[in-house]
Amino acid sequence: MPENKFERFMFALFSVIVTVNAFVFYNVFFVEKMTYAKYGAKTIISFLLIEFTLAMICELFAGGPGSFKLAFKAVDPKENKPYMVETAVICATVCIMCPLMSFLAVFIYNGFTAYIFSPENFDMTEFWINFIPNWFTKIFYNFPFALLSQLFFIQPLVRVIFKALFRSDKVKYGQLEN
Repeated sequence: MPENKFERFMFALFSVIVTVNAFVFYNVFFVEKMTYAKYGAKTIISFLLIEFTLAMICELFAGGPGSFKLAFKAVDPKENKPYMVETAVICATVCIMCPLMSFLAVFIYNGFTAYIFSPENFDMTEFWINFIPNWFTKIFYNFPFALLSQLFFIQPLVRVIFKALFRSDKVKYGQLEN
């Protein structure tokens, strides 16, 4: 769908905005079982900003380029139908971004948050001993949500938004085919 670098950047930006919002709320309220009353809006907004920044960097430098390489090992865009190529790219992106963002989320939720909200109870040795189990646990919780939300909600929504913003002018003037 994106035809140039600017459009690829905008598509990644839209995807990250929607994905980060979904994942912050999923992780904060369902996985970490934090309550809004306990941590408040400032904490939730800080999670959004931190994760958005990290996700955008990861998407631009790892997820985006890596997902196409990985997907094109399974499908050939010249031979397969577009929906198969899109599905392969989405699945490849989830396979790259979920472990990567889960890795970073361990630092955010188990390290940074634990230290900020309870420095007297934070044990750095325990954090590092439990790092790998916590990372795998995050992947276990996040992967099914990531795959299903990307396939059935986030990417279809982002594609509709992207087409509305970047393709409507070309359709009006007959520059695009069906």
